Amino acid sequence: FLYNRMGYWSDWSIPILVTTAAGFTYITVLLILALCHIAVGQQMNLHWLHKIGLMTTLITTVVTMSSIAQLWDDEWEMVFISLQATAPFLHIGALVAVTALSWLIAGQFARTEKATSQMLMFTAYLAVVVALYLVPLTISSPCIMERKALGPKPAIIGHRGAPMLAPENTLMSFQKAVEQKIYGVQADVVLSYDGVPFLMHDKTLRRTTNVEEVFPERAYEHSSMFNWTDLEKLNAGEWFLQNDPFWMAGSLSRSDYLEAANQSVCKLADMLEVIKDNTSLILNFQDLPPAHPYYSTYINITLETILASGIRQQAVMWLPDTERQLVRQIAPGFQQTSGLKLDAERMREKGIVKLNLRYTKVTNEDVRDYAMANLSVNLYTVNEPWLYSILWCAGVQSVTSDSSHVLRKVPFPIWLMPPDEYHLIWITSDLISFIIIVGVFIFQKWRLGSIRTYNPEQIMLSAAVRRSSRDVKIMKEKLIFSEINNGVETTDELSLCSENGY
Repeated sequence: FLYNRMGYWSDWSIPILVTTAAGFTYITVLLILALCHIAVGQQMNLHWLHKIGLMTTLITTVVTMSSIAQLWDDEWEMVFISLQATAPFLHIGALVAVTALSWLIAGQFARTEKATSQMLMFTAYLAVVVALYLVPLTISSPCIMERKALGPKPAIIGHRGAPMLAPENTLMSFQKAVEQKIYGVQADVVLSYDGVPFLMHDKTLRRTTNVEEVFPERAYEHSSMFNWTDLEKLNAGEWFLQNDPFWMAGSLSRSDYLEAANQSVCKLADMLEVIKDNTSLILNFQDLPPAHPYYSTYINITLETILASGIRQQAVMWLPDTERQLVRQIAPGFQQTSGLKLDAERMREKGIVKLNLRYTKVTNEDVRDYAMANLSVNLYTVNEPWLYSILWCAGVQSVTSDSSHVLRKVPFPIWLMPPDEYHLIWITSDLISFIIIVGVFIFQKWRLGSIRTYNPEQIMLSAAVRRSSRDVKIMKEKLIFSEINNGVETTDELSLCSENGY
């Protein structure tokens, strides 16, 4: 995203995550300090530098969230998907935190004299606690299921080969994918100016080749406007080692490092020769400029290349919607695949047997409905084991991944919990929390109920050391004036400071 707009490779998530972690760690430390002050009856006075820090964090958070919401609006679906993996555990954590806060809430409740204030405080806290007790009613995760209902492990399709282990869409990348013994690979096909199908994802060659060095005046031309003789002159691997997009270049062996550095633009025919006996294939196509000499026939040329390679037709998942009827006639064995979300009836009419969609575009209900209609779903791009686990529980048949070498080692969903077990954990946690909270409120009322007015000096005085000190005398003086201001003038109440000359 940033490279196509700014001209250099950058992982935008890193500065955002680092800044977020630093800002919220700082806020958390201040919050803990504030709670500690409340626990001992002290008021925390923030230095002006902390006030500036808090305001800066607030403003930065609002601006960043607004920017992300505009640039990556569809990413909000990721929040709901992540909650499917974390909500049961976040609920337990929140329950522990709110239960621990009962000590402070109960203390404030016991010190407060006004019944109205007590009721407001108690009602607000009770509302939060009850809401947390009932939150599991809204938690829906596909991994809350019986173990016997778990479907087969989703097949893994290498996204542009194995792009974490080798430069994407190069021959080395597909060789690494085949070594992983995964189900299939995905490739992006474009036609050169002289009619040779080759692999390239971007419209230009700038990101994944050294075209700016070899042909600087043509760096921004569409990749299809180059003859194959020109494309052969380009290096398609050095960028991978220099930019290290997945932070994996340092883990390559010496031989793999040298091989990656010498990769060139890959022909479709060469890639098919590597995978044809072992792996399935999803093909994605770039639209050619109208000025391209093969603008109207590139589908035919690509089909001829695929059929000539000897790969099984059943192993090819045909994604382009262009000339789909022609493709069905020439290669009836291809698995017709759609990149658009369609209903089951429409898919049958078009002869489509598989959907290839981003994982945020389908729900668990969609996956079940397609499975009942005998249609399969492939979701992209799934790189994290936790996300792979959620989709596994949901019944997804296959996923496209950059990290096939990681996902293939996932033997079972990260967590799987039968509904009865989850309900038992939920109810037990709520009961334990309720008993602790009631006990804390009773104990705090008994312990602090005799203190008629919440007075920081009074609490600190009771905790002060026995020996005479200037701080103890100052606290005694503040306590006397506090009692006088409250209209307490009895001799007994003033006698505790008579030894100091008052």
